[in-house]
Amino acid sequence: MGVDFTYLVIGGIIAVVLVGMMMIASWFRKAGPNEALIVYGFRGNRTIIGRGTVIIPVVESYRTLSLELMSFDVAPQQDLYTNQGVAVTVEAVAQIKVKSDPVSIRTGAEQFLTKTPAQREGLIRLVMEGHLRGIIGQLTVEQIVKEPEMVGDRMRATCAEDLNKMGLEVVSFTIKEVRDKNEYISNMGRPDIARIKRDADVATAEAERDTAIKTAQAQREASIARAQADQERVIAETASQAKQAEATRDLEVKKANYLEVTKRQQAQADKAYEIQTNVMQQQVTAEAVKVQQIEKEQQIKVQEAEILRHEKELIATILKGAEIEKQRILNLAEADKQRQIAEAEGRASAIRAQGEAEAEIIFKKGEAEAKAMNVKAEAYQEYNQAAVVDKLISGLPEIVRAMASPLSQVDKITIVSTGNGDSAGMHKITGDMAQMAAQVPALFEALSGMKMSELLSKVRQIGDGAPKPDAGPSSKSAGAGK
Repeated sequence: MGVDFTYLVIGGIIAVVLVGMMMIASWFRKAGPNEALIVYGFRGNRTIIGRGTVIIPVVESYRTLSLELMSFDVAPQQDLYTNQGVAVTVEAVAQIKVKSDPVSIRTGAEQFLTKTPAQREGLIRLVMEGHLRGIIGQLTVEQIVKEPEMVGDRMRATCAEDLNKMGLEVVSFTIKEVRDKNEYISNMGRPDIARIKRDADVATAEAERDTAIKTAQAQREASIARAQADQERVIAETASQAKQAEATRDLEVKKANYLEVTKRQQAQADKAYEIQTNVMQQQVTAEAVKVQQIEKEQQIKVQEAEILRHEKELIATILKGAEIEKQRILNLAEADKQRQIAEAEGRASAIRAQGEAEAEIIFKKGEAEAKAMNVKAEAYQEYNQAAVVDKLISGLPEIVRAMASPLSQVDKITIVSTGNGDSAGMHKITGDMAQMAAQVPALFEALSGMKMSELLSKVRQIGDGAPKPDAGPSSKSAGAGK
């Protein structure tokens, strides 16, 4: 129970506070930027501008006073008389507002708070029209028409004190229109218009006169200038024609000189070109001869290299063939010898098994056959040397033909003779061929190891005087038996 009661008390207090705050918020009033709140009640009169205040109901109340600008026409219905006694109608526009200070606001509230805007403007217009009537009576029509700003300044200065008593101020006062029924204002400018027109006519006439004078002077000066210009033009044309004639003459002279120099230089150039062409042709011919000589030398070198190659091939081919043939014969003889020895030994071994008698016979027979084979081998050796020499001699034509074969492949030979004797021209080719043929004996001597002269001197010795191979002891014994 105690806790519930406490909650009820707290809730009641909160509700009372909220209700109080809502009531205070409903009592709060704010003044806008274009108005003032006039608060009155048990706390007295207060003026609120641009802020808010709490107004307690029943004991206080408030009214709103507008601070906005009031614009209205000031146009008296009756004519206003000037200092000259001329009746004029003046229409003006006035801009008036309540001052922003508290004193003026309270004053304006006392004067206009209970009146409507139309009533307020009517009171202010009466005051303004009265002051306007007084000011117009002190001025002339000319001053009113020509100096409207001065009228506005006087109006603001004159009305300021009376409007200040009502808490108001004149922001602006402008004369909108001034007119009269007697056309005073329209006739007021006629003298000036006539004077201005007269001055304008006089000025126009003087201007036309001055224009005519200046035009005549300008025409005369233009005629004089034109005549002088024509004279100067004729003089200039004459001088120009003379200059042109001189320039033409000088140009023709220079052209003739240039043409002469050009022709002379062209002739010299043609002659030099012809001479240079001949020189170049001679150089080309000489170079062609040199090239042919070089080609010939190169061909000769190639031919010599080819001959050397063929020589080496022939030497290698013949010598190798002879060596091979020799080795083949030796191998055959040795093989036959070994075969015979092997057969003899085999037969001897077989016969030895049959008996001592047959063994001796077979042994003697084998020994005799072996000696015969030795004699045959020696004969083969003698025949081999003769065969090699014969082969070399019979192969010499082929060697010469092989050495001369490169020349047979030459399609065309160009001979350039630069001297006399056997070493020039066609003699050079025949001399080279003779030298090639002369190299054959040297080649034979290199292959055989024998000189040709010695070989020819020993032909009979090789054919007839060679020692006979020894027949062996068996043959001697056979001869002795016979």
